[in-house]
Amino acid sequence: MTADLKAAALTALACLDLTSLNDADTAADIDALCKRAQTAHGPVAAVCIWPRFVAQARAALPASIKVAAVANFPDGSLDLQRALSDVAEIAQAGGDEVDVVLPYRALMAGQSTEVAEFLSEVRFASRPLTLKVIIESGELATAERIAQATRLALAAGADFVKTSTGKTKTGATPAAAAVMLKEIAASGLSAAGFKASGGVRSVADAAGYIEQTRAALGEEALNPQRLRFGASGLLTDIEAVLSGAQSAATTSAY
Repeated sequence: MTADLKAAALTALACLDLTSLNDADTAADIDALCKRAQTAHGPVAAVCIWPRFVAQARAALPASIKVAAVANFPDGSLDLQRALSDVAEIAQAGGDEVDVVLPYRALMAGQSTEVAEFLSEVRFASRPLTLKVIIESGELATAERIAQATRLALAAGADFVKTSTGKTKTGATPAAAAVMLKEIAASGLSAAGFKASGGVRSVADAAGYIEQTRAALGEEALNPQRLRFGASGLLTDIEAVLSGAQSAATTSAY
């Protein structure tokens, strides 16, 4: 086990949004998730769940672990009132962070003005909570669209730009991350962050995104204020690496 892999595991753990967004999630599932979030090697950055579980998670976790919940998820419609209703539910239940889906189909249809207005309204309604905008990079497909979506999210005031919902065929990829990180760096927004989500299952995967973030944003961005990983299975591999066992991963995007 290399020191580099263990260092990547520690960074990934500190930056992990431990996620459960299954349609059939129950209160018992959320209890189990909150217990997993507090590991023998340290806490995760946040749990990411459905809005209906926010109050339960907030009560179960220390303040140092943030509670994030999704809005406009997973389809990313242009229904602003639905998104605002989700944001209000999250805020009123004591949530700390909102992960909202950018209306990516509308963007692909040329409705960039409507998408910008949608994001602006969500940003206004969600303050002072942390806002992560999911652009669904795998569906946008081209570098030009991924860049456009990233710029729209940042212009609206997003704290993070996130790759994917994890509910479509293509999740996070190094290619999409490169485009997004380039736009974050070019924006000049020193507090804006990147979140890789969708198919990030191994420390080796996380290490690749950590290196991309370091190259684009600098060493100072390798913390939960600027970097997040959204995953349900990644924690298992992190724990394997940090306990001295062989990484369970057999494949990697890198």
